[in-house]
Amino acid sequence: MAESNSISSIDSAAELLQAYLAGHRNFTGVSLVASDLSHADLKGADLSYVDFSRANLSHANLRGADLSYANLYEADLSQADLRGAMLIGSDLRNTILESANLQQADYDPEVTQFPHNFDPTKAGMRSDR
Repeated sequence: MAESNSISSIDSAAELLQAYLAGHRNFTGVSLVASDLSHADLKGADLSYVDFSRANLSHANLRGADLSYANLYEADLSQADLRGAMLIGSDLRNTILESANLQQADYDPEVTQFPHNFDPTKAGMRSDR
């Protein structure tokens, strides 16, 4: 059975992926600045309050993941699957979102920060307000 408590001792992408494969899903507050998580499968994970600034998450499967209040500043999310993800209060400034699938992802128009000229409505995202 998956552990419900957050694993705060994770300090590398490899450790995060190993814990996910072992059934853990709560990674609240993990800091993996500039990590390579390209092609990672983290669907449904609780990644709220993580620091993935400048991380490579291109082609990652983040479908249904909770990325609320995550720091994704200058991260690469190109071609990532974020369908149904929670991006409430997330910092996506200067994030690469080219060809990312954001259909039905939730955001808060008052606190979620997007790249300049990004339109969440055109991306198929849902406002929670």
